[in-house]
Amino acid sequence: MVGLGNPGDRYTGTRHNVGFDVVQAFARKVAGRPPRLDRLDCRALTGRVKVGDQTVVVARPQTYMNASGESVKGLALKYGVSLERLVVVSDDAALPVGAIRIRRSGSSGGQKGLQSVIDCFGTSAIPRLRLGVRGENFQPGEALDTYVLSRFSKVERPVVDEATALACEALSVFVTEGIDAAMNRFNRSPEEDPAS
Repeated sequence: MVGLGNPGDRYTGTRHNVGFDVVQAFARKVAGRPPRLDRLDCRALTGRVKVGDQTVVVARPQTYMNASGESVKGLALKYGVSLERLVVVSDDAALPVGAIRIRRSGSSGGQKGLQSVIDCFGTSAIPRLRLGVRGENFQPGEALDTYVLSRFSKVERPVVDEATALACEALSVFVTEGIDAAMNRFNRSPEEDPAS
């Protein structure tokens, strides 16, 4: 399980780092305590958590967003993880704040970290969970590079926190029941009831 983001304090809490935030929250939830994701492995900070009887390697690449694929591929090869058991968590500026989309394959949608992963593996058949970060203050024509490095507003923060909690549930379902179950239950917009 890989969350995409940029290392360093200046990027903490930005829209572009929700992948980091989600996998950190997931590890905390399943471990029942603050997780240790501090082992440097294949240029990523990693840790292991148990979901039921399964061990999950949780990783946050430290390569910066645009070179994330190098770390992700290295981890997949080292741990012998097949593509269908890998899941990449990233931000998506095309989706409204709080929307969750889980897909087994597809384009990167312009997300450079996800594109790096696709390029390194040579396929778009990589499961991913995308969390929407496009807020009401986004201006059409605004440079996405600048926008995704901004922080969430006070109004957006509770929506993102709720979506992060749902994303953690979706990742647990992905691990225990598979991607189809996760897609059926959790692909939603923020205003939709997750049970529908």
